[in-house]
Amino acid sequence: MEYHRPSSFAEAAELAASAKGVTRVLAGGTDVLVQMRADIVTPDTLIDIKSIEGARDIRQEDDGSWTIGAAVAGAEMSEHPALCAAWPGVVEAMDLIGSTQVQGRATLVGNLCNASPAADSVPALVAANATVSITGPKGHRRAAAVDIPSAPGKTTLTTGELITAVHLPAAQPGQGDAYLRFIPRTEMDIAVVGCGVWLRLERDTIAEARVALGAVAPTVLLVEACADALIGSTLDDAALERLATAASDACTPISDKRGTVAFRTQVAGVMARRAAEIAYTRAKGDTV
Repeated sequence: MEYHRPSSFAEAAELAASAKGVTRVLAGGTDVLVQMRADIVTPDTLIDIKSIEGARDIRQEDDGSWTIGAAVAGAEMSEHPALCAAWPGVVEAMDLIGSTQVQGRATLVGNLCNASPAADSVPALVAANATVSITGPKGHRRAAAVDIPSAPGKTTLTTGELITAVHLPAAQPGQGDAYLRFIPRTEMDIAVVGCGVWLRLERDTIAEARVALGAVAPTVLLVEACADALIGSTLDDAALERLATAASDACTPISDKRGTVAFRTQVAGVMARRAAEIAYTRAKGDTV
């Protein structure tokens, strides 16, 4: 195996484009290193991006948006007060991944590129309308986070492309976001269902909303019918019932040892209701 520690993302992309065989990018390593130890994958080329300038930075741009480098760990996000205040749902989703030790390594970009349908941070990113910066042999491009996973374990990134940062929009007045998941145990398990909700209020009425579901389809779902159920409401019982129905109707899950199709479908509605209630409370300026 060849190990590389490039000094720029352009150099990393050149290495990835010219590499033969299996290539993996090493940011935090909580997926790649585990897969290597379990003999699930043995890379011919391993590209370590942690030392690239900007890869470990959390930066608020002049327009209020956020740039989170590809190698920023979950613990660094949780310890950033301004980011936590602007996007509590995204931070809490990342904070649910693994133990305290894992939090010191796991990254948003790694979680996204692992392309697990049950990835905790991805529904929150999709609900937040996050985008990513991509560097590759043809230069730079920007893509929506929802468009990166294409199937379990697969992404839409082409050969030589790697994600350099995640971008979150500037927080708007009256917005709130939240992420909830159901797991069989109290900690450190894979989501049976995950749900991210972002919404924006005008007075007490929901003017905009985005709802994303995880672990109920081959990729994370952005469910427009869920948003339609919320918009125009004050999150009354009727709106919550419509939301739960829309969430359950969107599910196309599998049955496995963590939950059956029927169970996941029902729980999706429950998670959507509860996440929406938290997001609504935050949008009104209350702490949850």
